[in-house]
Amino acid sequence: MTEEKNTLNEEVNETIETDENTVPTDTETEDSSTEVNEEISIEDQLKSTQEKAEELEAKLAEAENRYYRLQADFENSRRRARLDLEASEKYRAQSLISNLLPAMDNFERALQMEADTEQAKSILQGMEMVYRGLLEALKNEGAEQIEAVGKEFDPHIHQAIMQVEVEGFDSNHVVEEFQKGYILKDRVIRPSMVKVNQ
Repeated sequence: MTEEKNTLNEEVNETIETDENTVPTDTETEDSSTEVNEEISIEDQLKSTQEKAEELEAKLAEAENRYYRLQADFENSRRRARLDLEASEKYRAQSLISNLLPAMDNFERALQMEADTEQAKSILQGMEMVYRGLLEALKNEGAEQIEAVGKEFDPHIHQAIMQVEVEGFDSNHVVEEFQKGYILKDRVIRPSMVKVNQ
């Protein structure tokens, strides 16, 4: 029995010794907690770095959008400036033509007068030549008289000041023109003042 006790004691001592070897000491515990703290610290740094990267990407995307908007605005302003330049070139004579129209109206009224003497007839002939020369100059600049009498009424180029019922004209057609209208290329400078059939 004593032998068995001794053997048992020896086994227990061996077990205790092995357990002491496997149980971590204080320094081993500190090392492992330091490692855990370092891992947590690295994870925090990674998260912080990712957040900063996402923030920088958002700022970059915003800056790119702003750049593209500015570029589009610049292109639009260049296009507008080019169109304005083309329009000013195309309609450069508009103000001059507008200023000449009252003189053209006076010429037309003067040419409708009856001439009783030879001297009056020759003056009217000279006025008619000047009038035709002015019309030709206007045509060279792209301005033309608007056709009115007998044409269908168009509110874009005609200004109706009277409505009448006249036989021989279709409904909504111009019967008489009181003042000639003029158009410069595709822009109406002055609409024709007309009388329209109902």
